[in-house]
Amino acid sequence: MKKINFLLLLAIGLLAGTQSFAQMAVDKGTKFVNLGIGVGGYSYFTGSGLGLNAALDVGVAKNITVGGILGYRGYGNGVTSFDIGARGSYHFNEILNLSTDKADLYAGLGISYYRLSYGDTYLRSIGIADSYGTTYIPIHIGGRYFFSETLGGFAELGSSLATLKLGLTLKL
Repeated sequence: MKKINFLLLLAIGLLAGTQSFAQMAVDKGTKFVNLGIGVGGYSYFTGSGLGLNAALDVGVAKNITVGGILGYRGYGNGVTSFDIGARGSYHFNEILNLSTDKADLYAGLGISYYRLSYGDTYLRSIGIADSYGTTYIPIHIGGRYFFSETLGGFAELGSSLATLKLGLTLKL
């Protein structure tokens, strides 16, 4: 947990310390697409497997986006999981008075359906379910940094299939 807190503070410090002329505007109609990989997690299989994830965020009001998330993770030996849901985020650029139009800091929560499948024929043969599904409320905090007007990178900490997600982000 100390490592995650340190990384979060470092990312905020680096993003807040950049200099430019204006803040990134997140208004109605602004669209972001995140595509990335994820590591870490909160289950028995935490240390294994690499997750793939995608998220779409659409501005519905000043500094507020809503959208969807989709994730998949394979752990080996036929064990897989997926996550699908909706989320909302608040973008802190204005409150933090960021002096750059390249950075976007946000946090939020959502509602998701999570399914874990064991793929174990032995479990089925003795009458035990080989999959598990549940609905939960994931939280997330993240940041984006744009290298150009439309392409950037993102990092996100959260409580979904992966604790840490990293990847590319597109502003449409």
